[in-house]
Amino acid sequence: MAKPKVLLIITQDTKEEEGRFVRSVMEEAGVDVVHLDPSIRKTVGGAEIAPEEIAGAAGKTIEEVRALGHEGKCQAVMIEGALKIALERHAAEPFSGVISVGGSMGTSLSTAIMQAFPYGIPKLMVSTMASGFTQPYVGVKDIIMSNAVTDISGINSISGDVYRNAALAMAGMAKGYDPAAHEGDKPLVLITTLGTTEKSVRRIREALEADGAEVMVFHSSGGGGPTFDAIVKDRNVALALDLSTTEIVDHLLGGLADTGPERGMAALRKGVPTIIAPGNADFIIAGPIDVAEQQFPGKRYHVHNPALTAVRTEAKELEILADHLAKMVGEATGPVRIFTPLGGFSNHDSPEGHLYDTSQPGPFAAYLRKVVPDDVPVDAVDAHFNDEAFSDTIVAAARDYLKAGAKA
Repeated sequence: MAKPKVLLIITQDTKEEEGRFVRSVMEEAGVDVVHLDPSIRKTVGGAEIAPEEIAGAAGKTIEEVRALGHEGKCQAVMIEGALKIALERHAAEPFSGVISVGGSMGTSLSTAIMQAFPYGIPKLMVSTMASGFTQPYVGVKDIIMSNAVTDISGINSISGDVYRNAALAMAGMAKGYDPAAHEGDKPLVLITTLGTTEKSVRRIREALEADGAEVMVFHSSGGGGPTFDAIVKDRNVALALDLSTTEIVDHLLGGLADTGPERGMAALRKGVPTIIAPGNADFIIAGPIDVAEQQFPGKRYHVHNPALTAVRTEAKELEILADHLAKMVGEATGPVRIFTPLGGFSNHDSPEGHLYDTSQPGPFAAYLRKVVPDDVPVDAVDAHFNDEAFSDTIVAAARDYLKAGAKA
């Protein structure tokens, strides 16, 4: 039986000792190692993928890269070449894991490569950046970041344990990695939600799981939506249930969970059957109450916690959302339906909530019907988002799409 193969990314011009140490630990643990060395200063030798090959994959010689005389420009070239080679090698003879040790520059390069690999493949970054702001390095992928503790400059009693533990962890993950584990026959369904719509979404999830679907749920507070979109691109998704518009509302109105103009477009453009509902359209996510009052004066507020305030949306703001949803579904290449509740958009927008407003859902539904393309059904449901009647409606439509997909 062939040993699992791990891609090791370490620059030997500055971290030769550390690279050889990590490699030896993994090889002793029973995995084969392919070392990708994106060094710029000099070529040490011994790596399966040398700096010259990486530069060449980006259309330059290593001398031309060095002549750029700017670390950012040099790194951009090496990232381009390293990405191309890593993915080509993976396509030809799949890796069972990717590991790297690096500072800020090495972390940027290595995690750019890791982010290009599919979900599920073990990815481990030992970094001096791991105890701080990690979002640019992790993105929406399943990258494990381990704090290097000391600078990556030689091997001492602490760093030696850090590197050894990381290498052994990677070896164990690589041995256990099974690329066929998620290639079952269950249709994959993705759902967005927040805690304020979880009651309804839980019923939807449980019903579809009982039908035999695999269901993944994403918390749409700034990270969940982009992950939802990324998995649509990465996996064979049977159905997208985009049931929380928080990140879209915040993009349009200046809230904290703004994830940009592309939020929600991946499934529509890919042709994945999609159901949209305006869960949580009743509020914008703002900061502490004093900040919220300054940014959104004269509104109704609900202090969710000391750091976050829910700010009630009103008719004009909901029309902005409707216009945006209309533009989104206008780009759909597959089937799409919209369901909107007439009894309230979230737990905040309910008799038990703090932002309840019965005057908004009806006009929103009417305006939505007016602006959405005629070939996209818009159904107003006489129920609150969290009522069984609404979740049952979503489940019925979801089953129709899944049955149609199963017959295709």
